[in-house]
Amino acid sequence: MAAIQVNHLSKSYGSFQAVDDISFEVEAGTVFALLGRNGAGKTTTMELLTGFQRPDAGSVRVLGLDPLRDRAQVRGNVGIMLQEAGFFPDLTAGQTVEIWRDFTPAARPASEALELAGLTAKAKTKVRQLSGGEKRRLDLALALLGRPDVLFLDEPTTGMDPEARRDVWEVVRDLAARGTTVLLTTHYLEEAQQLATNLAIMDRGRIVVGGDMAETLAARVGRVSFELPSVVQPGELPLLATVRGKVAVVQAADPDLAAQTLLGWASARGLRLRGLEVRTASLEDLFLELAHNGETAQNSTTTRDGRA
Repeated sequence: MAAIQVNHLSKSYGSFQAVDDISFEVEAGTVFALLGRNGAGKTTTMELLTGFQRPDAGSVRVLGLDPLRDRAQVRGNVGIMLQEAGFFPDLTAGQTVEIWRDFTPAARPASEALELAGLTAKAKTKVRQLSGGEKRRLDLALALLGRPDVLFLDEPTTGMDPEARRDVWEVVRDLAARGTTVLLTTHYLEEAQQLATNLAIMDRGRIVVGGDMAETLAARVGRVSFELPSVVQPGELPLLATVRGKVAVVQAADPDLAAQTLLGWASARGLRLRGLEVRTASLEDLFLELAHNGETAQNSTTTRDGRA
C-alpha cells in the first residue's frame, strides 16, 4: 500500500508555476528522495503534502487521508521537519522538547527523542547557543516525538558536520526498517543515494526523472579513467576515449567490463595503466547531466524566441 499518493498535483503563485502536474507514490516503509535545484518546486510540493498549502489542481493522500480535509488525523500520524523552525532562544534543548510534548499525542519521553537526534549532551544548552547543525537535530527530535508513521524531512542535515550527518542517516535507516515512511529533500546527493530506494527529480515544477534508485542509476553510463601512457596515442586504445591532458576517460554502460578490456589490452603490450579508476554512474552524474540538458534546452528556447 502506498503511504503517500500524489496525482496530477499543481500549484502556482500568480504567473509562476511552482508545481506542474506531478504524480508519484511512496510505498510504506521506504525512503523516497525528492530532488532538484533551488526553485525546482520541492519545498512547495512538501508544503502541499503536509497540508500547509492548498493545491490548484490534483490530489494528495497521506495514509489514505487528505492532509487538508483530514488535517487533525493526518497530523497525529506524521512528523514534519521543515527547513526552518521557530524556537525560543532562551529555552534549553530539553525544555523545548518537553514543551513540544504537551502538544504531541502519545509522545516519546523527551530523553528518547533527544537521544535519537544525538542531542543528549546538549539537553541543558540554550537554543541560542546551539550550532546550526545542532538546531537541525533539535528539529529532528521534535519531528520524531509522536512516533510518526510518515516522516517529512526537508533538508534534514543542512549545517551538520559529516559525523552528525551519518548519525542522522542511521536514524533514518532504522526508522524505515521499523516501517516508517520517509520523504526527504536534500541537496546532498550522496545522502539521497545512501538512503532512498526511490526518487523523483524536479525541474521547473515538473518531474523529469523518477523511479527506483538502483534501476535509474543502472541505466546511466559509468566511466573508466586512467593516465594515458606516453607511448600510446588515443586512437590506439581498444575503446573510444576522451583525453584531457594526460587523463583518458572511457564512458561505458558496464564500466567493470570496460576496465577489464583496457587492462587486458595493456597487459598484452606490457603497459601499465596508472591511476586507473572505475566509477559506476552516480546520482551526482545524473543530476549534473539533467542540469546541463535543462540549461541547453532553455538556451535553445531563448534563441528561437529571439530574446537575450
